[in-house]
Amino acid sequence: MDLNGMLQVISNSKLVYPEETKAKATSIGSSKAFMDLLEKSKQDPESFWNDVAKELVWYEPWSETISGKLPDFRFFVNGISNPCVNLLDRHVANGAGNRCAIIWEGENGDSNFYTYNMLLAEVNRFANVLKDFGVKKGDGVAIFLPNLAEAFIAVLACFRIGAVYNAIFSGFSEKSLHDRLIQFEPKVLVTADATQRRGKLIELKAKVDNVVPDIPSLNGVIVVDRMHTDVAMQENRDYYWHELRENTSAICEPERLEANEPGIVFYTSGTTGKPKGVVHSGMAFVLQNYIYSKYHMDHHDDDVLWCSADIGWLTMHIWGIAGALANGVTTVIYEGAPDYPTKGRFYEMIEKYRVNKLFTAPTALRMLKSLGEEELNKHDLSSLDVISLVGEPFDPETWHWTHDVLGKKQICINNTWGQTETAGTPLAGAAWLTPMKPGSAGMEFLGADVDVVDEAGNSVPPNILGNLVIRTPFPMLCRTLWKEPERFYNSYYSQVDGCYFASDLAIKDEDGYFWVVGRSDDAINVAGHRLSTMEMESCVLKVKGVSETAVIGVPDPIKGEVPLIFVRLAEGYHVSENLENTIRNSVITQIGKIAQPGEIIFVDTLPKTVSGKIMRRLLKEIVTSGTVAGDVTGLEDPTTVEHIKAVVGKQEQV
Repeated sequence: MDLNGMLQVISNSKLVYPEETKAKATSIGSSKAFMDLLEKSKQDPESFWNDVAKELVWYEPWSETISGKLPDFRFFVNGISNPCVNLLDRHVANGAGNRCAIIWEGENGDSNFYTYNMLLAEVNRFANVLKDFGVKKGDGVAIFLPNLAEAFIAVLACFRIGAVYNAIFSGFSEKSLHDRLIQFEPKVLVTADATQRRGKLIELKAKVDNVVPDIPSLNGVIVVDRMHTDVAMQENRDYYWHELRENTSAICEPERLEANEPGIVFYTSGTTGKPKGVVHSGMAFVLQNYIYSKYHMDHHDDDVLWCSADIGWLTMHIWGIAGALANGVTTVIYEGAPDYPTKGRFYEMIEKYRVNKLFTAPTALRMLKSLGEEELNKHDLSSLDVISLVGEPFDPETWHWTHDVLGKKQICINNTWGQTETAGTPLAGAAWLTPMKPGSAGMEFLGADVDVVDEAGNSVPPNILGNLVIRTPFPMLCRTLWKEPERFYNSYYSQVDGCYFASDLAIKDEDGYFWVVGRSDDAINVAGHRLSTMEMESCVLKVKGVSETAVIGVPDPIKGEVPLIFVRLAEGYHVSENLENTIRNSVITQIGKIAQPGEIIFVDTLPKTVSGKIMRRLLKEIVTSGTVAGDVTGLEDPTTVEHIKAVVGKQEQV
């Protein structure tokens, strides 16, 4: 969608007000009470965060609520606590130990349940296992698992002993796994023998075996025997989870941690092609997502939340782990594909477990919408109350389908904006308390000071496109990049003085609602997952015969965006189906299936500046609109634009 089209969508979008009876049933009791709280968080953030922190458990109080400013800041200075205690022990101590904490279901129908008491015991056991491997406060633990209960247990065990964990998407290629492990340097890697996807066996241990010889920091590999496959187990390196668990104590005293100590490293794609290890304070991550999820989802003790994200993306950690367990609700983990073995599997999960709070991505809802209403009408989805989303722009058409058809006009939709670097979502609404606006990412949320600015850092008027920035810190905002402090400042604080630069383009409308329209850097957003175009281009350039390449993201009705690859071949090479397949497989093999290109377009030339920079913006403009509105006289050869237009036009005809 071009800018004029987006502005038209914004002008046509109207506020949808929640029912007053629903607002009264929330924990705060009214829309006015929430708006007063929101105002307090902006006018007196120190008092606001002080009050939030007092709702959790601390061993020692903090001496200062907020210290410093962007980019160097701290919250709850010298306050001593533990994230795991606030996710599990706190509820057990309050008499909720027999409440269901986790419901896990695999694609093949296997399932398991854990109460808060049961989950705490398992976490303590695995925490003791990690300690037996020599893991102590500040050491790294890598988690390369699918959506298993063991993945949650591993995360919580790391929180308990003060280890720093890094969860890695199990769909990543060996190269992507290797790149993250070699930089993170974990002491222990937790994986599984295999998992399943659409009925097919996906081997994980085999990937690990090809990578770990290059990781000298590892003391051991712990393997969950998920599929009971016959995998190679190297003596004195590989150990089965279930065997280590036996005869291990279910008591483990939590590590006392200062509130700003690192707890999480999550890698996100960078424009250089090298992933960035974003560092978060574990305690701040839990604290802020506790209060954010409480209002984003309108959490109550008897909620059943399903976060449909993968454990390899921070979304699951925000909503399915920290947000859910901090609020003491039941959280559902599903291992398989949302439309397998039946197209209605997504609906089956909601109906079976009476899910009333759903966190998902616009991609998933567009997929459901594309299936039609036959499957939907087979299931009782009346339990649904709130649907929240993040990861990519949410088009108004799918918003209305979700609200009117899926939710029968009885649900609240809370679209949000956040990044790996922001941990939670500083742009959002409060369920049943703030007006909804189809297509918008919401308003500034509790304690968040977000703005849209021009290149000089000045605020732009409403309905003007600009750069999204954060002006003041909040607890869960990233603290640094793992072992790359200089890259941290250059990536986020070199563009606008005193502000966190999100590298997202946005518009703030006259009602104060934000519309995040895309990336300002060379990264694309596939089904809510940010992927580096440079990393994909590197994969393409490794294919023999490829001279130059450019990757752009183009709109997709299901995934939001998909990669489109332009390729110029070297002299003497010719376009063939085999070459196209080789290029496609190179990207999939080195990054993962998530990066699979939608199209590969072969061209004789690419539009470049005099200095040799390929103008990807022009390529995207040609593909999405068929023309170029801007001045092209600065190109080394302006005729390349007409060549690209002709090739793209011919491809569309095919």
